[in-house]
Amino acid sequence: MALVVGLLEERELAARERVEVLRAEADRVLARLAEAETGWQEWVIARQRVGEVLSATPTALREPALGETPDDVQEQEQEPGPAVAASAGGRVVPVRQPGSDPQTLPEGYREIMRVVTEQAGPDGGSATGCQEIVAGLGLEPTPARVEAVRHRAKRLVTRGWLAEPVPGRFTFPGGRGAGS
Repeated sequence: MALVVGLLEERELAARERVEVLRAEADRVLARLAEAETGWQEWVIARQRVGEVLSATPTALREPALGETPDDVQEQEQEPGPAVAASAGGRVVPVRQPGSDPQTLPEGYREIMRVVTEQAGPDGGSATGCQEIVAGLGLEPTPARVEAVRHRAKRLVTRGWLAEPVPGRFTFPGGRGAGS
């Protein structure tokens, strides 16, 4: 009978060791599960935050017009009418394709293109600075307006309408005029 008890004790010990190994493995899996759940929840929160930002009022998302400062936009009424909502959606700058017409650009961007065209010179290769563009637009060269023009000119660069051969100086890609 002692032999049977000894065999039972061996099996019990083996089973207990197996349980301890599985518990340690379960603890590792639960820790990884907790990390994965935390990451998942962070993505859920990020998606919700982006949804909140995108559903914000168009006034909060609208860029200031060339004659406005960012403070002017914030002073407008908080509940925009249909005209404000339509103007916020109309600020898309298309990517320039061969044969694209600058008339497809929103008004403020067309005005920048006009000034750069006027100041580009006969070969179309002379670069124009932001302060020169602001002056060509007939605006007071305040830092806010210069930065607004710089922001728009850089957007025109990223969309292929202008080139920036030297930082802060804008011209047409390849020295071409706006109509080419």
